[in-house]
Amino acid sequence: MFDNIHIATILVTYVAVLFALSVHEAAHAAAAYYLEDDTAARLGRMTLNPLAHIDPLGTLILPLLGMISGIRVLGWAKPVPVNPGRLTRKYPMRVGYAMVAAAGPASNLLQSLVFLVILAMLIRVVGPGNPGLRLNWFFASMQTPVERFMEVPGMGAGSALAITLLGRLVMINIGLAIFNLLPFGPLDGAGILRGFLPYHMLPTFDRIQPTITIVLLVCFLVLPVVITTILSPFFFVADAFYITPLARLLLGA
Repeated sequence: MFDNIHIATILVTYVAVLFALSVHEAAHAAAAYYLEDDTAARLGRMTLNPLAHIDPLGTLILPLLGMISGIRVLGWAKPVPVNPGRLTRKYPMRVGYAMVAAAGPASNLLQSLVFLVILAMLIRVVGPGNPGLRLNWFFASMQTPVERFMEVPGMGAGSALAITLLGRLVMINIGLAIFNLLPFGPLDGAGILRGFLPYHMLPTFDRIQPTITIVLLVCFLVLPVVITTILSPFFFVADAFYITPLARLLLGA
């Protein structure tokens, strides 16, 4: 049953998940602190230490089960507490909250850009001279098992681990940004959208959010294919207009 489990791949992928989630939550806390709400900071959540952000189900159980089973599952961390009443009055309360909500996905997009550039530069240094093969390495780093990379002639274990970790960081951060920008339930997209909806729509919007939260959780636990289907078009756009063009430019392909 466990013959096909790739331990190195699971470890590398899980490190990437933990880091991406930790930065995401720390960004929420930092944005709230910048807007004068120090609730999260006082509770020790304005940190990159993953132990401060771990949610048993979303950070431990689901991601690890997904990696072992091969099913694509996005995780989540413990939500950062925000007290809208303590946010600066320079902005309307709901706009300030929307800014805090937007900080998480924004941090993931920034991470994806930074790690994409580093990955491309590393491949140019240790990868093949052929630009087309470099591009193949780039995309393989996001999904190919680490153990396969270690089998490449002349590839050291350190290079294989670095390339695959960077590739996972790119893809996981893009996935987290896209997922969290969906305007549903507890996701950041709902908080962002709520900050700019007409006031007369807010009661209806708030009333349906608990139901949407339950539906999302059921999909995560029972029907992950529904989440994948919803996200697929957004991944296609991200790949077509962001990942591939930038990778080709940096790799000379």
